[in-house]
Amino acid sequence: MTDRRLQVREDMERVIKKDDYVQLTIEDISAEGSGIGRTGDMVLFVKDAIPGDEIEAKVIKMKKTYGYARLMKILSPSPFRVPAVCPVAKQCGGCQIQEMDYAEQLRFKEKKVRGNLERIGKFTDIPMEPIIGMEQPFYYRNKAQYPIGKDKDGHIVAGFYAGRTHSIIDNRRCFLGAEVNEEILNIIISYMEKEFVSPYDEKTGRGLVRHVLIRCGFTTKEIMVCLIVNGTTLPKEEKLVEALRKVPNMTSISINTNREKTNVIMGKDVRLLWGRPYIEDYIGNIRYQISPLSFFQVNPVQTEKLYSLALEYAGLTGKETVWDLYCGIGTISLFLAQQARQVYGVEVIPQAIDDACRNAKINGIANAQFFVGRAEEILPEVYRRHRIHAEVIVVDPPRKGCDDSLLSTIIEMQPERVVYVSCDSATLARDLRILCDNGYALKRCRAVDQFPMSVHVETAAQLEKI
Repeated sequence: MTDRRLQVREDMERVIKKDDYVQLTIEDISAEGSGIGRTGDMVLFVKDAIPGDEIEAKVIKMKKTYGYARLMKILSPSPFRVPAVCPVAKQCGGCQIQEMDYAEQLRFKEKKVRGNLERIGKFTDIPMEPIIGMEQPFYYRNKAQYPIGKDKDGHIVAGFYAGRTHSIIDNRRCFLGAEVNEEILNIIISYMEKEFVSPYDEKTGRGLVRHVLIRCGFTTKEIMVCLIVNGTTLPKEEKLVEALRKVPNMTSISINTNREKTNVIMGKDVRLLWGRPYIEDYIGNIRYQISPLSFFQVNPVQTEKLYSLALEYAGLTGKETVWDLYCGIGTISLFLAQQARQVYGVEVIPQAIDDACRNAKINGIANAQFFVGRAEEILPEVYRRHRIHAEVIVVDPPRKGCDDSLLSTIIEMQPERVVYVSCDSATLARDLRILCDNGYALKRCRAVDQFPMSVHVETAAQLEKI
């Protein structure tokens, strides 16, 4: 017995270094989707491992108290492990947890939100409602942006970048996107091969076709194709248009010019080759016009559930003035306007506000007004100058959360309710704590799975003034 205890202690005290092989039991998943295991006091992050796996891994990088390892062998699979639907799921950076049973994905995401509210927000007795998942967690994306390049043999490839790289994984059939995407990519690459159209090379800055953007209306079935090019024209454009027009429901074909050496995909200039400059689609009963440069939620099925939840949390009776901060193209604003007296939306991107105004007009919504600017500047200015009171404030900020000055203005305005929609439950927890330390109480909270097969999750929270 004494010898065994000594061996255990020696194993725990052994210094783990790069290239060591270790055996781990995976206990959790990181925010980036890596499995988390421990050897002694050292935490190791292992890509492609899921909770419950017993594995052998090779250490590839070490820090002082944690490190990274590569999965070498699954010694005993987790009861939650399932075969990947996509043959390149491991290489592609898009689906971090495709090999985890979907019901377990939902439990993981709900636990992640609750854990951040407890650990960062210091909340107890959290009023969490069950996470809203999908009946069909594949083929849910209405938008895809495929980089175009060459493989080592010089063949044109289209697909997605491998995780944390700009190496293209050749894959024209993504199981998260619309099934028609594969047909469209085949047409474009065939055209490029026949007409000797070169793909863009990031290293040299030469070549023509950089990306292909495809948007699909899930309700209308309308399809948009936009080629992002390192120039202003394509050789024999009419041949490409002729081929793409044969795809059922093709509605819009255009090219976007981007000559910058940048990771930003889209340039500012779009030229229509055929059809309309936009497609249309619905979220609920609200119709939206979507151009190549428009921001629009990529999962319309779950977006309707998320925005319906935000509308429910707003508790509108038709008498309220509502501010919708970080409103984008007005998706939440127009939902709210159906049951509010007046809605004011704020967004920093002028193009998005143009879209919001147009979307309000085509839906006959007259009680929504939009401002261009930073929410943390517009809200204090309008409130202090015009004293426009709000019964309800809705925020849907970027991943970094709300600016301190914006939270201060919300606290000063004292709306009856605050609805916080978040794509990052860590910054959500931080901001909710500030609001709840200044006169509000967390009444309801619910996660919505906008992005199955990934670690990302949206959350809606309802706060009421005490």
